Amino acid sequence: MNENIIRKMQEIVGEDWVVSDLDKVSSYCEDETEKAVKPKVCRDCVVVKPASAEEISEIMKYANENKYPVMARGGGTSLSGAAVAIMPTIIISMERMNKIIEVDETSLTLECEAGVTLLDIVELFSKHDSLYFPIHPGDEGAQVGGMVVMNAGGVRAVRYGVMRDQVKGLEAVLPTGEIIHAGGKLIKNNAGLDLKNLLIGSEGILGIVTKVTLSIKPKDKHIGSLLVSFENDSDAVKAVTEIFKSGIKPLAIEYMEKTAILRAAEDIGMTWPSNVGNVDLYFIVSERKEDDLYEMYETIVGICEENNAVESFVAESSKEQKTLLEIRSHVYPSMHKMVVDAIDAAVPINNLAKYMEGIKKIHGKYGVEISTIGHIGDGNMHNSILTEDAEKPECYDEIVDEIFNLVIECEGAITGEHGVGKVRNERLKLQFTEKELNLMKAIKNVFDPNNILNPGTAL
Repeated sequence: MNENIIRKMQEIVGEDWVVSDLDKVSSYCEDETEKAVKPKVCRDCVVVKPASAEEISEIMKYANENKYPVMARGGGTSLSGAAVAIMPTIIISMERMNKIIEVDETSLTLECEAGVTLLDIVELFSKHDSLYFPIHPGDEGAQVGGMVVMNAGGVRAVRYGVMRDQVKGLEAVLPTGEIIHAGGKLIKNNAGLDLKNLLIGSEGILGIVTKVTLSIKPKDKHIGSLLVSFENDSDAVKAVTEIFKSGIKPLAIEYMEKTAILRAAEDIGMTWPSNVGNVDLYFIVSERKEDDLYEMYETIVGICEENNAVESFVAESSKEQKTLLEIRSHVYPSMHKMVVDAIDAAVPINNLAKYMEGIKKIHGKYGVEISTIGHIGDGNMHNSILTEDAEKPECYDEIVDEIFNLVIECEGAITGEHGVGKVRNERLKLQFTEKELNLMKAIKNVFDPNNILNPGTAL
């Protein structure tokens, strides 16, 4: 790494907050993207740990003037290569910007810096009787800034939507160094173009989010879990659509192939309560009143039975609920050593059955295991290509091509929550026209005329 750059970074943030030693830099240069598809990592980088938006502004002004690449890094939990350095880069770690500024119970908002982790927020509201933050993408090491620019989702998106639906306002530093503010605590704001929503989901290529105002929600007093098993996915999908038509909106509806969930249970020495059927639907429900909770159970089970459910199980105790959640949360870790690529396509619910049938045909054609789990309530399915050693099979390219062509045939999106990153760039042309892609590139150019912020990502 250029010594002049290191000295300049030390001038801006202080010597203690600049890391250039290769051994210490390495862990900041990549994220959790699967090894088989992860871009080649460049470790010739310098890590800078600013304490304010003003320090980041100075870093960006210097980098822009000298046309030097910059990448902001949060918790490094990305699965799409968005936080992988692919060239010599100034890596801005947000770890020092970790202050929770305010919980406003009147406007139901939480204001915090971008380096606050999801765990920090969970712990904050574990001590609060009536409020909480609903978004939970899974890894509690994720930082708020990263969750914003990746538009994080997770299991609770059925009822609460994704990160975009929770961000009221934000502060960000542009690639040219200016600090901007977009949105706020207002319920209505119809002035100007919506810069806030351009930055949300931008994958760190338009600006560095430094502060966020989030919407928080009232806690329901009663939360329960329900497991329903089916012989096939088409019956499970039909049940979900009928549940929505009935007016019920659970907190979460998860779809799991039986082989995947039993593997996860065995891996952590726990017991999954159902051994019948081939697929499971896992519902998390919450209500203000206990009677309403049990009425919801009865309605869901009734609809599932009308759609050929073979077994149902209500987790009545907190221990049983915790067991279900712990096993479900372990599905991906239990097969991680076999995952070649984790595709997280999103398709409209009316096309879910067609999509799942297509995945089975691809599996049958190539004989490579494709494990399917996902957030069926919002159509976001996770199809993991598995091999014993997590190395690409010879037919990998053909499998991926067929999966993404199936996604588009089902009127879907190539990613529902993991993002495009540096892994899915070439697939964008399947989903968007040349004109649409050029519009996105033009927006990037307005924000970042020298293309210094996370180059090679998202577009």
